Amino acid sequence: MKFKAVVSVLLGVLALSTHAKKPSLSEISVDLKMDERDYVSGERVRAVVDVKNLSPKTVSVGYPDSKDTVLVEIFRSNDHIQIDRVGRMRPFVSAFSVKSNEGQLLETFLGDHYDLEEPRSYLARAVLVHNGYRYEGPYRAFSVVPGNYITSAKQMFSNREGVSRRFELVRWARNGVEHAFLSAYDEYEDGRKESLGTTDIGAMLRITKPTLSILPGGEVIVIHRNGADSFVRSEFWSMPKALVLRSRMSVGDPATAGQARIQELYKREGGIKPVDRPWWKFW
Repeated sequence: MKFKAVVSVLLGVLALSTHAKKPSLSEISVDLKMDERDYVSGERVRAVVDVKNLSPKTVSVGYPDSKDTVLVEIFRSNDHIQIDRVGRMRPFVSAFSVKSNEGQLLETFLGDHYDLEEPRSYLARAVLVHNGYRYEGPYRAFSVVPGNYITSAKQMFSNREGVSRRFELVRWARNGVEHAFLSAYDEYEDGRKESLGTTDIGAMLRITKPTLSILPGGEVIVIHRNGADSFVRSEFWSMPKALVLRSRMSVGDPATAGQARIQELYKREGGIKPVDRPWWKFW
């Protein structure tokens, strides 16, 4: 009986010691904050990983001697099937170190790690693996949408047979304001498509239909109205494997530029001044 009692006490002490070593899940928190609720297909899907460390140990990720890891997991919202990562397994966030009672916000682009071209609803969560334990953040919902078609253009290449590049200008509401987006992808003779991404070129008004043109030098020009009296001119460079936004500038509406100039001069000169004549002269 004494032997059994001693064994029971030892097992109890071992269980208590093991339980004491397990950290509280509230010591470290990780969350994912999405920039938008909806993303147009082809966007990089920017988000921010929020890490808060209330544990006594330092959280270190991305350095040569780091043992911790940050992940972002994505699931299809309708059936909760997890999506596999694509391409080279790059870090989700840049290297960082968070000491006790500190926090860190880290930028990440989910489209660089997952194929998010298909329009559908998704669920994403941030995960931090620290000291052998896995800390999971809450699920965050977002959607990928195709956008509403405006216009398109096609670019042909003299030195790339069997390949053409298609540009599509679409619109979608963002935070209650309609925005214009330029998408680009290469089309191959065998039916394959390779996306070059989608760029948000800013708020637009549908008073005037935006224009999309391709210059002989390969420049892609988009002009859209962003105000009652102004347009935005966006210039892209169509590179072999990328579409690069080179410049964006605001230009006045030619139809109202003259009127605006007259109003400016009138305001500057103080309006029409009365003629100073003696009281006996009427002409």
